[in-house]
Amino acid sequence: MRFVVVGAGAIGGLVGARLHLAGEAVLLVARGDHGRAVRHGGLTIEAPDSTTVVRVPSVEDVRSTEYGNGDVVLLATKSQHTAEVLTALSEVAVATTPVVCVQNGVENERRALRQFANVYGVCVMCPATHLLPGAVRACRAPVAGILDVGRYPSGVDDAARAVAAAFVSAGFAAEARPDIMRWKYAKLLLNLGNAIEAVAGPAARGGRAFQLAVREGVACLAAAGIDVASVDEDAARRADIVPLRSPGQPRGGSSWQSMMRQTGNVEADYLNGEIVLLGRLHGIPTPVNELLQRLANENARARIVPDPAAGEGLEQQVSEAAGVESTTNGLRSGQSAGASGP
Repeated sequence: MRFVVVGAGAIGGLVGARLHLAGEAVLLVARGDHGRAVRHGGLTIEAPDSTTVVRVPSVEDVRSTEYGNGDVVLLATKSQHTAEVLTALSEVAVATTPVVCVQNGVENERRALRQFANVYGVCVMCPATHLLPGAVRACRAPVAGILDVGRYPSGVDDAARAVAAAFVSAGFAAEARPDIMRWKYAKLLLNLGNAIEAVAGPAARGGRAFQLAVREGVACLAAAGIDVASVDEDAARRADIVPLRSPGQPRGGSSWQSMMRQTGNVEADYLNGEIVLLGRLHGIPTPVNELLQRLANENARARIVPDPAAGEGLEQQVSEAAGVESTTNGLRSGQSAGASGP
């Protein structure tokens, strides 16, 4: 089995490097300055217990290698790049090639299933940071994170079990789950705070804006009849492996990292935008997620880095959008909204 890791950023780079160190055959697909740095000097993996330079084979484009029956594609790009990657991949890989979506959001698997018959989802609970070309920081050790995997839309097969076993051998906690999308929808609710970080930085995530965004998300998922892993289930799975808040957390989530690298785009359309879509389909108002989606996209296009000073203004905008008059009325900071933590 060879793992072709498409998108060697924080998650893809860490997973690919650790699989390589565990003796698995790995090919990274990495573009731009980061890809050139990896090909020239290797991929530096910083961890709490070590720093390692890993020489992993790498190419610029998914079409730059031949695909065979033993290949498994680990799709680790941001969701806004999924369609482009799948189109290119479909030109060179057979339709039965397993495609494993190691990504936030819930649209990637559905999109992949249009072109590939064997699609798998991974619920990623793995704090990691990628800010500089050629380097990834893992924030937990010795277990780097949780990568549960299951067939999409449901089920477990030999491929899912083999991928989970490979993840375990590479130093991750991983289980093959028949209900992987329940867990990915729970992660989606947590990822609704990514847009807040994209605008005002990680510290702003703990305020009322996140709670109101999650409250809308919970309502939309319920209206759509979508089953979601509970807060208690999530906490039990994380336990002391990847707690929601710990000293080993990255400075900010995936969208914050994209903004700090000034990539020009974020995945808000597939996080907050997923809730907006469900709201429009099922008649549930989603003014908070609409606002967060718009602001994150506007700042990304303008390449505006997250500004902690914008937090107060963002909270006010969210309160106005939600119809909450003041901090003494409605939902207060710290009050439960159906999910917790970043």
